[in-house]
This record gives sequence, C-alpha cells and structure tokens, in this order.
Amino acid sequence: MRSLRNCCVIIAVALFAQACSANDSSSITQPPGDSLPPNDSLPSRTIFPADNAWNRDISTDPVDPNSANLIASCGATRSLHPDFGTEYDGVPWGIPYVTVRGDQPRVPVSFYYADESDPGPYPVPPNAPIEGGVGSSGDRHVIVLDVDNWKLYELFDARPVNGGASWSAGSGAIFDLSSNALRPAGWTSADAAGLPIFAGLARYDEVASGALRHALRFTCPTTRRAYVPPARHYASSQTSPNLPPMGMRVRLKASVDISTFPSDVQVILTALKKYGMILADNGGGFFVSGAPDPRWNDANIDTMKRIKGSDFEVVLMTGMVTQ
Repeated sequence: MRSLRNCCVIIAVALFAQACSANDSSSITQPPGDSLPPNDSLPSRTIFPADNAWNRDISTDPVDPNSANLIASCGATRSLHPDFGTEYDGVPWGIPYVTVRGDQPRVPVSFYYADESDPGPYPVPPNAPIEGGVGSSGDRHVIVLDVDNWKLYELFDARPVNGGASWSAGSGAIFDLSSNALRPAGWTSADAAGLPIFAGLARYDEVASGALRHALRFTCPTTRRAYVPPARHYASSQTSPNLPPMGMRVRLKASVDISTFPSDVQVILTALKKYGMILADNGGGFFVSGAPDPRWNDANIDTMKRIKGSDFEVVLMTGMVTQ
C-alpha cells in the first residue's frame, strides 16, 4: 500500500502564468504535436459518461446512519477550504492540467509503484505543469488530457528526465473518458483513492457557464483502511468505523441557505448539493480541489469558508471494502 500523502499543497507553476492570459484560451491554436496552454478550455463533452458516478445526482440519496461521526472526524467545525484560485504568494493556486492533441509524442515513464500503475508511454509534454512547481516537495501531480482521443493521463510525484524526453513518477493512471471502467480493485492511481483527479476539479469555464455538473474532490486529515466505490484503494492503517473511507461522498445539506453568496460561488455550492464531494486523499479537512485560473475572483471564492463541515452530510455508503 502506498504511504500516506498530504495533498493540500499550495500550487506553484511558473509556466502557467506565462502561458495563460485573462482571455479564454480556447481561441489559441497550436501546431500539431504542441501542447495547448495549461488549463485550456475543453471541448463540449461530458467528462466520463453521463451515468458515471462523478456525474450522478445524489441530492435525494439517503443519509448514511453514521454521518454525524464521519463528519466530525473530518472536522465539523472546520471551514470548507477552496484549495484553488488565481495566485497565492505570487504563484498559481490549484491543481493544473494541460490539454494535448492526439498526435502529441508519447514518452516513457518509469514508476516506483509500477505494480499498480498503467505502463506508458504517456503523452506528457516536456513543459507540462507540475503541481507545486518544478522544485516542489509535495505531490507533484501532472495531469494531461488528450482532447482528440478523449483520454486522461495522470501522474503522482512526476519528474522530467533529460528535459522531459522521459519522466519518472510514483504512480500513474490512464482513464478512458468515454468509459465507466474502474481501476482494478485495490489499485491506487495518481490519487490515493485510485480515482481520477481531473474529474473532481472545479474549473473556471464550467462555473462561468452557470452550471457545474459533477462531484468535486476533497480531502480529510485521517481516513480509514477502507474504500467505497468508485474508489479502489485506501491509504490508512486505521480501522475505526467513525473514520471516513476513501470514496466517501458528502453533500451540502439542502437546508443550507446559499442565496447570500456571490453568483459564481452559488454555482459551486449548488453543485455540492446536487453532486457532492468524493473523498480522494489524505489532507486538510474539507479542502476542495480546483484548477488555477487567472479569471477566478479570489474574494468571491474565499466566501466558501463561511460553509462549515457540519453543513455537510454523508450519503449512504454501500459496497465498502476493508481488506
């Protein structure tokens, strides 16, 4: 089993600030084989099929009978923490991704968790943005989306070798965004829970469109040695039933009044009522993930901290795996 990791790192991607402007980057074209700008606008396609777990409306699902204890273990008095925005201390804030075309050259990747990784090659550009920046000691995720073949490539602890001619990483996963297929039981991914990271990011373009139509990714400080679908992996030795398993889904309670929040934040909070958040890694309590973008309004996003852990409830969990 992979060792525990704290995913809540402040993102420092110098290339992002150079490559992105305040304008919609979907108007930018690149020669064949060149990667598109980090956090580029995406085609009008659903990430995974419409009936995928990430896209499922859970607003009327039953509440888990142990909800109160599970919320308390993650932090009932903690504020919802948006772990994304424009910049923090002069660096981009969030988990970046890069989009590429189908002819992007594939490069070899070596893994130190090779037994639970999808073998390469991966279409990682030499200048792919690394979570936390090139000198980061954090999770160093690299996320690549092939918009032509509709495939997602994700790496944990990614490091370029020989100027990006190849890469080394802790683990890696490839997801077909047209399929509902899960990773093999017990396998990690680039995320501790064996889930795709990209599917759970809040992205500026979708919020600006007026609707966010999928669950978001979040973290808790201490998790259980268990997982529930769609998660496939745990990252803990703790067995208390009051600790949250990977894949646990929470939703913002229907009774929470969101009418006084800024309109962009209302879009996010509405999604948290309808689609909720899926526990994906160990980290800060109720830290919710998103992609950096210079167009976010940080002051607005910061109002999300008015929401507390106690404003959430756990959706009924089924199919839990503890071995």
